Amino acid sequence: MKTTCFTRHALLRWLALVAPILLGGACVPVSPLGTVVVGPGEEIQLRSMEALTGIGELGIPRQRAAAMAIADYGPIKGHRVSMGAGVDSQCTAEGGAAAAETVVGDPRVVGVLGTSCSVAAVEAAPIVSEAGLVLISSSNTAPSLTSDLRGNAGANYHAGFYRVSSNDLHQAQAVAEFAYAELGLRRMATMHDGDPYSSGLSDAFAAAFAALGGAITAVAEVSRGETDMTPALTGIAADGPEGIFFILFPEEAGQVVRQAGEVAGLEGAALITGVSLMFTELDAVDVYLSGLEFSFEGNVNGVTGRSADDVYAAYQERYGDHANPAYVAQAYDATVVLLRAIEAASVAVGESLYIDRARLREALTNTADFDGVIGTISCDAFGDCGTGRIHISHYTDPSVNDVAELPVVYRYEPERQ
Repeated sequence: MKTTCFTRHALLRWLALVAPILLGGACVPVSPLGTVVVGPGEEIQLRSMEALTGIGELGIPRQRAAAMAIADYGPIKGHRVSMGAGVDSQCTAEGGAAAAETVVGDPRVVGVLGTSCSVAAVEAAPIVSEAGLVLISSSNTAPSLTSDLRGNAGANYHAGFYRVSSNDLHQAQAVAEFAYAELGLRRMATMHDGDPYSSGLSDAFAAAFAALGGAITAVAEVSRGETDMTPALTGIAADGPEGIFFILFPEEAGQVVRQAGEVAGLEGAALITGVSLMFTELDAVDVYLSGLEFSFEGNVNGVTGRSADDVYAAYQERYGDHANPAYVAQAYDATVVLLRAIEAASVAVGESLYIDRARLREALTNTADFDGVIGTISCDAFGDCGTGRIHISHYTDPSVNDVAELPVVYRYEPERQ
C-alpha cells in the first residue's frame, strides 16, 4: 500500500482546506491566500523587519514599541502573540529583500511589521505580497509604495502593504507652504540621494512649491556616504536659491549643514531637512526640521487604553533612551492595528485558531476611525492609514537631542475629503 507523509505544517494547511467538512460546517475560513492554523497552545507568529544595524536608531525604537504594544494587547482568542527576535532589513534594498525572504520562509507567520526605510520596502513588499502576507509600516513614507492620494496606485504598490506613517505627499505640501508663505521664499533648490524616499519627497516638494508659484532653481543628487558636498552646493549656489530642501540621511545631511555656509552665495540660504539630522553631531546649527507630528497629548489607544504620555513614559522607563516620540507612537499604533485585524480575521475552533490571510487584508483595509495614540487612524484602498499631520521645528541648539523639546514653528493638517 502506498502511503503519503506530510510535514506538520503541510498537514495543517490541508486540514484548513477540509476543515469545514471535518468540523461539520463550522465557519472555518478557506482563503485564496491561505489560512494559518495556530494549534493548541501555540503562539500567533508576527515578525519585525526593521533597520537594526547601520541607521539602527530608525528601527530599534520601533521594534521596542511593537513589543510593548503586543504585551499591552494581550492574547488573541486564547493564543499569545510572538514577534520573534526581529529580522534586520538594514535600510537597504538588499536588506529588505533578504529580510522578506527569511520571513516568508516560515509558514507560521501571519503578519509583518516594518520596514524602517522605504528603499527596503520597495524590495520587501512584493515578496511579502506574493506570499499572501501583510506588511504594516510605522516609518515608510515614499508615495510610490501606496498612491498619489488621487486614486492612482504608486509604481511600487503591492496588495497587503499598509502604513500608519503618512504619505510623503503631505510632508511635501507642508514644507512647500511653509517655505512659500511663512518664510517668503520664491527660489528653492533640492538635494536627495536617489533612493525612493529621498527622491520621491524631493520631487513631491518641487511640484507642490511650483504649484504655489515658486521656482526650483536646481536639483542635486549626491551619493549615500558622500562627505564632500562642496561640488553639489557650489552648483546649487550658481542659480541663486533662497533656500535648500535637502532630504538626506543623518551623516550626509550633517555635511550639508557644515559646508553650506562656506559656499559663496549660500550664506543666507534657509536650510530645511528632516528630523533625522538630529542623529548626527553638529557644533552649530540653524535648520528647519520637517517630520511627523510628535505631540499627542490627550490621545488614547482605543484598544489598550494607554495614552500617548503613558506609552512614551513606559518606553523611557523600560529602555532609557530619548527616541523620537513619533517613532514610538507610530510603531505602537501600527502593531495594535495589525493585532485587532488578526483578531477580526480569525476563527477559533476548539483550541485551534484559523487565520484567513485574505480576511486579514480586508480587516486592515476596513480600518476606519480607530482611536490611536497618534490620533484617528483610517486606511484607504492603497494602505495609507496615516493622519497626514506634519510638524516643522526650528533647530538652533545642537545640545538638544529630543525633537519634542524643539519649538514648533509650523503645523500642517491635510484637508479631509
